[in-house]
Amino acid sequence: MIKHTVCFKLKDNSEEMINKTVDILKSMDGNVPMLKGIEVGKDFLGSPRSYDIILTVTLESPQKLDEYQQDSYHCNVVKKHMHSVIEASVAVDYEI
Repeated sequence: MIKHTVCFKLKDNSEEMINKTVDILKSMDGNVPMLKGIEVGKDFLGSPRSYDIILTVTLESPQKLDEYQQDSYHCNVVKKHMHSVIEASVAVDYEI
């Protein structure tokens, strides 16, 4: 199993934009078939080094991670939104 975790820092980190972005990320549940699990969280601390949102998805294998990266819903809905709103992101992919 693979965990793909991404932290996002938004250009506009208003509560409204964070909530909209969280909803878009969560919309992958049921729309991206290779996901075995998804977690989305909002930062509550707001420190200077904090990122605004974290996404963790669980996939069966590195091959499924590759499929996820090319999935049409992920690319055309989620990535399109994320690329328009993020200031920065960091990712970690690891086996569990």
